[in-house]
Parts: sequence; C-alpha cells; structure tokens
Amino acid sequence: MTPNASSLATSLVQSVDWLAVAPPTIAALAGLAVLVADLFLPEHRKHLLGWGAIAGLALAALALLPLLDGDRSTFCLTTGAHVCGYTADTFALVIQFLVLGGALLTALLSFSSLDDLKLPAGEFWFLLLSSAAGAALLPASRDLATLVIALEVASLPAFALVGLRRGDRLSSEAALKFFLSSVTATAVMLLGVSFVYAATGSLHLSRIADALTHVDPRLDTLAQAGVVLTLVGFAFKTAAVPFHFWVPDTYVGAPVPVAAYLSVVGKAVGFSGLILVTVLAFPSYADVWGPAVAVLAALTMTAGNAAALRQRPERSFSAVRLLAWSSVAQAGYLLVPIAAAGYADSGEEASRAIGSTVAYALMYAVVNLGAFAVAALVARTSPANRLTDYRGLYAARPAAALALGFFLLCLAGLPPGVIGLFAKVTVFSAAVDAGLGWLAVVMALNVVVALYYYLQWTAVLFRAPEPAAETEPVPAAGAAVARPRAVPLTVAIALTAAAGIALSGAPQLVLRFASSTLL
Repeated sequence: MTPNASSLATSLVQSVDWLAVAPPTIAALAGLAVLVADLFLPEHRKHLLGWGAIAGLALAALALLPLLDGDRSTFCLTTGAHVCGYTADTFALVIQFLVLGGALLTALLSFSSLDDLKLPAGEFWFLLLSSAAGAALLPASRDLATLVIALEVASLPAFALVGLRRGDRLSSEAALKFFLSSVTATAVMLLGVSFVYAATGSLHLSRIADALTHVDPRLDTLAQAGVVLTLVGFAFKTAAVPFHFWVPDTYVGAPVPVAAYLSVVGKAVGFSGLILVTVLAFPSYADVWGPAVAVLAALTMTAGNAAALRQRPERSFSAVRLLAWSSVAQAGYLLVPIAAAGYADSGEEASRAIGSTVAYALMYAVVNLGAFAVAALVARTSPANRLTDYRGLYAARPAAALALGFFLLCLAGLPPGVIGLFAKVTVFSAAVDAGLGWLAVVMALNVVVALYYYLQWTAVLFRAPEPAAETEPVPAAGAAVARPRAVPLTVAIALTAAAGIALSGAPQLVLRFASSTLL
C-alpha cells in the first residue's frame, strides 16, 4: 500500500457510538437470542420466548432514555464537513419510541394468536424482533444506502410474518401479493437512488441537498426523475394510492396482530423515510415532490374512505377489511403535512409541518393498535371477524366494547376521543397555513364521510344480540381471557385505552408536537 493510500484508509476509519445505535442493536440481538433459545426449549416452555421478546423490546425502548440529552451521531465521515450516516436526533427518537412501543404492543397481542393459529413461536418472535430492529434503524438513517437497507430489514421479515400460517391459502396469497408489490416498489426506488447518486455524486442526505441546489442543467431531468422514483418505495410502505392495493388482502390473510403491526409500524417506517428524503435530501426540489404528495394525499384519503363505505357487514373478515381501508384513509391525512412542508417558505416552517405528521402518527398508533387488539379478542370466538360479529359486544364484554367504541371515535375525531379531533385540526391547519386550501377542503369532506362507517360500527357494539347468536354462544365477559395466554391481550387493550384516555385528557401535547422543531 502506498503512503497516500495508507493515510486515506486511516482517515476513513470511524469510531462507533454504541449508545446511539443501542435501540436497534438491542432489538436485533434479542431476535438472535430468541432464535437460538428456540432450539433448546421444549414445546411446553415455548411461551418463554414471547416474554424474552417483550423484555428485549422493552430494553430497546429504555435505551432511548440516555439519548434524550441531545443529538448523537455516528458512522461519520472524517474527510470533510460533519456528515454522518446515523443521527439520533429528536425526530429519530420519537419515531423509534413509536416503532418499539408498537412492536411491544404487537407482542402482547400475539400470545393468544400463537396458540389459536398454531404458529411456530421461535420463528414468529425472531421475525418480529428483526423487523422492529430495521424499523428502529430507519428514522436515524442519514444516507440513502442505510435508508434502503433499513427499509428492507423491516420489510423482509414482515413478508414471512404474513405468510406464517402454513397451509392457509389466504395467508400464502397475502404474503405473495405483499412480496411481489413490495419488490417492484423497491426496484423502482433503487433506480431512483441510482439517478440521484449519478446527479449528485453522494448518498448522504445533507450532501445530496447541497448538490441539488446547483445541479448541472444537463442532469436536471435525471435528478427530477430520481427524486420522484425514490419516493415510490416509501409511498408503497405508507399505502398511498396507487400503491395501496396490497393492503386489504394482506391484512385479511395475516394474523390479526401482524396486520396491526403493519398498520402502525409499517406506516411509521414509510412515513419516516418519506419525511427524511423529502425534507432533508430534496428541499430544493420541493416544487416537484410537494404537489405530487398533495395529490397522493387527496387520492389516498378519498379512495380509502370510499372503499371502507362499501364493506358489507356480513362478509367474512369485514371488520379487518374495514380497518385496512381505514388505515389507507388515515395515511392520506398523514401525507397532508408532508405536502405542506413542500410549500413552506423556510426550513423551520417545514419542520413544524412535519411535527403535525408526527403528532397525528402518535395518536393514530395508539388508537389503531387498540382497535386491532379488540379485533384480535373477538377473533378468538368468531374467527370470521365479521362486523356482524360485533353486534351485542357490550352485553358480552362491556369493557372491550367501550374500549373499541372509544378507539373508533378517536379515529373519527369525535368526543370523547378528543385527541383524534386535535390531531385532525393540526393537520388541517398545516394545509391551510401552506396555502393548500383545496387539500384542506378535500380532507374536511373525507372526515365527514368517514364518520358514517366509524359511527355505524360503534352503534353495532351496543345493539341487542341477534337471537340467532344463541346457536353460537359468546363467552361471558372475561371468559375468553381466562386462559393464561390471553392475559397479555387484555393488557394490550388496557394499555392502549389508558394511553388514549390520557392523551385525550391532555390534547395540548399534540399542539406542542405540532409546533416543535423535530428535524
């Protein structure tokens, strides 16, 4: 090696801040530990793997606490300006908390499903922890290579989780549809990343942002194409129209806890990646992605609500399908502040718009996981999970019915779900402040339309049970959760309900998030 080459290699050596990368690292190590332990545990002790997974996720979440004192970066270049591949800033910590908390609640939901569906415990917990590790890595990523890797680490185990019910046609079909559509979106995104790299000569988000401000005019078309194509992969993860067709069939074919995981953690991955590439890497091309995201938001919320209205209550899995289409509509609301960031006059205004998205995402994560938790509880006695199966739920399980009613009202933005109302107001305000009056009108109309199916489902909970239900008796309140494996499911419902009530009692937290500078 020549002296120049030796000094260059030395200058590129980087130290790793292990505290900064602790949350995703702990989740990954917990997944490996669970996989190895599965080889030695007898069948009657497999439930210990679940508690080990929960402990690992809780430890990963606790590892966020030492990072609250300020931004920490690692994997930094040592040959120039302060350019890093991983940054644990406020935005990253909030999203990591959402991701790890969502994965933890998913783990609680999964205990009863593992027993009822005869799922392989070791594989399930390993895949869940692996996906959570990738999801926790993504919001702290600050270069396109790490973003793509984190996205795939979060996605690949999710494909397997969807298809884990061996021999089940719906599960296999859902996993295949999810996989093929995701691979296509990833291929398009990688093509966009290559275009961006060709136009800028860098993969780090900060350097890309600088290079795009004075890109060679001959490469301007290439750069614009790269910006648009790069957004495709993240738009797929957010279930934005027209990249949403995988959602209903995937949610129906997957175990209910996995569907809950995809609806919350999967969306957090997509939205955090979309925010990073638009606001940090492509601010100078806001005139390209701003209008595109605004149109996507309008189409997504409209298509999601229209499809939710068409669900037939007596159809098998209609409850899960309704939640699936509802999540598509909610993705449209979440896209509104990102579009508003494209019209912001300054970086501070763009950051405040992103705060609105994060505030809405936190509300959505809590109440949507709660709704899926009640759906998982009902699925134990009514595997078809039809909307008609929820009729008279209050008479059989009052606490579960009240919790589900509260979650649905939060999603609708009606009292006593005050947190849902405040979250929608912040998103609406972001659109108005950005001058997107037409998008605010579309959102307002969609919110009114969504009231119909949310209130219709809520009303069903409190109706008298049909006489025909006597042929298929519903256990009395608490009977379905008497088995030890179902206790964590009850805990998950209680935790999400308590969190939703606490947030509704302090809605100013949403306003604080919406006005804060996260990036």
